[in-house]
Amino acid sequence: MIADLVKHNVAITSALAVFEAFIGERPPLEQRFLGAVSPDAANNYLSARARARGGADSPTVAALKKELEFERAFVKAGGLLIAGADPTGNGGALAGFADQRNIELLVEGGFTAVEAIQIATANSAKFRGEQERLGTIAAGKHADLVVINGNPAARIADIRNVKIVFKDGAGYDAGKLLDSVRGQAGLR
Repeated sequence: MIADLVKHNVAITSALAVFEAFIGERPPLEQRFLGAVSPDAANNYLSARARARGGADSPTVAALKKELEFERAFVKAGGLLIAGADPTGNGGALAGFADQRNIELLVEGGFTAVEAIQIATANSAKFRGEQERLGTIAAGKHADLVVINGNPAARIADIRNVKIVFKDGAGYDAGKLLDSVRGQAGLR
């Protein structure tokens, strides 16, 4: 199947954070996530998380492992893997947070940190045919950027330490951005 996908130039979107959201205590529970979602969304997610099965022998753990192996094999065979968050299911895959977690999971699955970041950035631009304009940092390219406190290439968890977000040439304090939406995700 992988050979056929690669032969036909089919790109695959990694949504590992969605898989992981169904594994009970597996995804780290983050206060910043709970603070961003509405109280009802937080309660619904916490209830679903408490009901989820997450033991080492659970089918959801096996499915996540199999998906990690599939994505690694797909890329090794020459496939184009991109990443994105799909905010479906139990509410645990919130855009932004899930994107960061997906990158961490790609690293857990055997990709280097640099490869995982490339999957989430440059590969998407390549898929869209816009790699000359987007996806990497270079003179003349359009770039929305984040400034991170730390070095995700050495410690992938640092990807959560966003300090400044640059969008359309303006810099925004990441903490203030989160505060501005506190309790609102899940309302609209």
